[in-house]
Amino acid sequence: MSEADGGLIDEFVDALWLADGLAKNTLAAYRSDLALFAAWLAAGKSRLQDADEAAVNAYLAHLHGRAGGFKAASQRRLHSSLRRFYGWLLAQGRVATDPLLNVARPMPGQRFPKTLSEKNVEELLAVPDTATPRGLRDRALLEVLYATGLRVSELVGLKLFELSLTDGLVRVFGKGSKERLVPLGEMAVDWLGRYLAQGRPALLAGRVSDHVFVTARGSGMTRQMAWTLVKKLAVQCGIPRERISPHVLRHAFATHLLNHGADLRVVQMLLGHRDLSTTQIYIHIADARLQALQALQGSSSA
Repeated sequence: MSEADGGLIDEFVDALWLADGLAKNTLAAYRSDLALFAAWLAAGKSRLQDADEAAVNAYLAHLHGRAGGFKAASQRRLHSSLRRFYGWLLAQGRVATDPLLNVARPMPGQRFPKTLSEKNVEELLAVPDTATPRGLRDRALLEVLYATGLRVSELVGLKLFELSLTDGLVRVFGKGSKERLVPLGEMAVDWLGRYLAQGRPALLAGRVSDHVFVTARGSGMTRQMAWTLVKKLAVQCGIPRERISPHVLRHAFATHLLNHGADLRVVQMLLGHRDLSTTQIYIHIADARLQALQALQGSSSA
């Protein structure tokens, strides 16, 4: 990638941050997509500002031809990154045409997110040894994940001042630093109370931290630690490692709410989704589970 293209990407990402206040991970995704495209162009002695529709299509063909293919979700993200970048250049008069103008946005695939049954979740919640400080922390962490549907980054980023056990609420700053209030539920409030009163002080051992979930070293948990912990606990109750992650509990939260009659827009608000279409995937999961349950009941009564 040329120095000029690198500077152009930096300028674009800065403009995105100033205009929309996007999250670091989102900005990093834009930067990565554009840097890879710029590097591919550079191999052919071309630059980002010189790319036309043929170059974009050739790049997409190149990605499709790689070992392992090119997933639909990755295609859609790349299309969005390039479309926004060239729209920005066009608005500034730095390119004459948008090379994405006639490049169709890939259709979303029909891959549904993994989820768990309510029985699976009950078994997972019962795994931690709550007679120990770590077990209290782990039980409280699982209860909060399932009761709120938080993203793992939101969970490990929780601070004490963002909790209100009296009101049963947690204040969350999600993608784009957007704030939302999420109810905790009685079980999560109960286990959080026990952990904060007994488990957390024992883990901190006199050290100070404003993180809700801490390690035995007295520091806040990281995303990687939370992922590893959830997988480790899941294996102990017979859930395969490939079927579980903190995000799977987020999916279970949404699906089980809809199974019990929650309104789709309420679930959208709780999850912090910007678009309702993102939340609608859970309707398909809930419907599929309901049909499977009805079929099972029908066969047992026959």
